[in-house]
Amino acid sequence: MLLRLKQVAVSGRLLPFSSALDAGQLLHLVGPNSAGKSTLLSVIVGLQSADGSIELEQRPLGDWRGNALAQVWGWLPQQQLPLSQMPVWHYLRLHLQTADAGTDRRLTSLLQRLQLDDKLSRLLTQLSGGEWQRVRLAAVCAQIDPQINPRGRLLILDELLTALDLAQQKAVDDLIAELCAAGIIVIVIVIVIVIVIASSHDLNHSLQQADCVWLMDPGDVVAQGTPAAVLTPSQLTPLYQIAFRQLEIEGRTLLTVLP
Repeated sequence: MLLRLKQVAVSGRLLPFSSALDAGQLLHLVGPNSAGKSTLLSVIVGLQSADGSIELEQRPLGDWRGNALAQVWGWLPQQQLPLSQMPVWHYLRLHLQTADAGTDRRLTSLLQRLQLDDKLSRLLTQLSGGEWQRVRLAAVCAQIDPQINPRGRLLILDELLTALDLAQQKAVDDLIAELCAAGIIVIVIVIVIVIVIASSHDLNHSLQQADCVWLMDPGDVVAQGTPAAVLTPSQLTPLYQIAFRQLEIEGRTLLTVLP
């Protein structure tokens, strides 16, 4: 296994939890606000001390240092203000280990797919919310992209789809699928906002896109497994205190909430 957690716990915030992820998996963390999703991700990337142990490439996380760890994993936090008045191209370069023709070609491809190729000279502080989100995503993807950095193994994204429209979300989904196919583990926090009489886009996105799901109640991972096994009305209804139902439409399983 590429990433292994053994009885990981944070006093008062996260009950002991064990799991493992292999290369190429897309994991969604699902749960209500204050369930501990960001705490768990912070533990995984080494920003939060915890009991138990975490191994990355069969090495304890604590044995990884500085630049070596930055070459293996990329981390996109939920919120981040622009660093300065630097242009987009400068910010992107800060995330790259190399600068050659191959890197430039791959970075150009990433920027085109995320509709950023015309934003390179713009200052970070001049970007809209969606543009800044996509610039940050392009930077962290380039940091671990196997075509740029063969050491890349893990990409962690906190509330990835915030401020993105549907076309941009589709481009991001395609990019994540490509990274997974290349052997990268991708972990995504999914924020679920359930509106009565409307289906939950976020849950159905996880149901269709993820390889596995960790479902969190405050401070505890209450279920883990395939989306079909975890994202069921029987498990979601008590968690969100809203009645869910499951539908089969054109061969696809969808979740809605009852009015």
